[in-house]
Amino acid sequence: MLNLWKQYFSRLEKILETVEKNEDSKIEKAAQLIFEALQRNRLVYVFGTGHSHMLAEEMFYRAGGLVSIYPILETSLMLHESAARSSKLERLPGLARVILERYSLKEGDVMIVASNSGVNAVPVEAAIRGRELGASVICITSIAHSSSVEPRNPAGKRLFEVADVVIDNHIPIGDGLLDISNTKVAPASTAVGATILNSIVGQVAWLYSKRGELPPVFSSANTQNGDLENSELIQIYRKIIPIL
Repeated sequence: MLNLWKQYFSRLEKILETVEKNEDSKIEKAAQLIFEALQRNRLVYVFGTGHSHMLAEEMFYRAGGLVSIYPILETSLMLHESAARSSKLERLPGLARVILERYSLKEGDVMIVASNSGVNAVPVEAAIRGRELGASVICITSIAHSSSVEPRNPAGKRLFEVADVVIDNHIPIGDGLLDISNTKVAPASTAVGATILNSIVGQVAWLYSKRGELPPVFSSANTQNGDLENSELIQIYRKIIPIL
C-alpha cells in the first residue's frame, strides 16, 4: 500500500494540475488586474480569516514577492488569541465593514479575499464592501465546499457570487485530502492557495518584463545585498503601507 504521506503528495499534485488546467484564464485575469493597478500606483489588499489569513502574510514583505501588498491582519480573526472566538467572529455580520474602515481601500485598488468555505459573513461582506469602494475583488475559494453549505451571512451569498474574479482552488469538501478511519485529515487549502497567489505574482512580474520594466519585488533579506535593496523600497512604500 502506498505510504499515506506519499498519497497526500499525489493528491495535492492532482489538485494543482486541476487548478492549472481549469483556472488558467482566471489567474491571468487576476494578474492583469493587479499589474494595471500597480501601474497606476494603487495597492493590493489581501484578506482572510482563520487559516486563510496566512495567505495575506504569504504575499506580504516576501522574498520574491510584490512590494505593493497591504495585508489586512485582524488579530481577533486569527488563531493565536482564541481559536474558538475567531471562528465565531468570522460569522459576525457588520464586522468586515468596521475592519475595512481602518484602511484606505479605494477605486483602482485590488482586493484579494481568501476563504475556503466562502460562506461566513466577514469574508463575504469584505468582498462586497471592497467592490462598493471601487476595488476589483479577486477571491480564492472552494466552489465544491461553498456550494455544499448554506451561506452564513445576511446577504445570503457565497464568496464566489460576489467577486469580480473567482479562482476555484478545487479543494474537496472538508479540506482534508486523506480518509483515515472515516475522518478527513491533511488539509490542502493553504498549500494550494499559496501556490495560486505566487503564480499570480510571477505572472505580474512577467507583465512588467514585457514592458522592459523591473518588477517591484522584495529581495531575500538573507542575501548579500538584500537588506540594502529592501530598505530603499521600504523607505518609498512605508508612507502608504505603514506596517512596513
